[in-house]
Amino acid sequence: MAEIALRSEVAGTVWKIAKGVGARVERDEAVLVLESMKMEIPVEAPAAGTVKALLVQEGDAVREAQPVAVLVTD
Repeated sequence: MAEIALRSEVAGTVWKIAKGVGARVERDEAVLVLESMKMEIPVEAPAAGTVKALLVQEGDAVREAQPVAVLVTD
């Protein structure tokens, strides 16, 4: 098991939390969705695992490369 920090790829706003703490995710599944310049950008899990922590809430502004969630991989 490893912990992975999921990071924002762009500056924007957290539009939707797709998976809460404790939720199981598969590789490439969206954990949350950012909105930037009227586009929706998913933040996807790089591996299967469980969401350990969400570091942002819906409506929060985020910077590029900002950690937004922590995933514990299988």
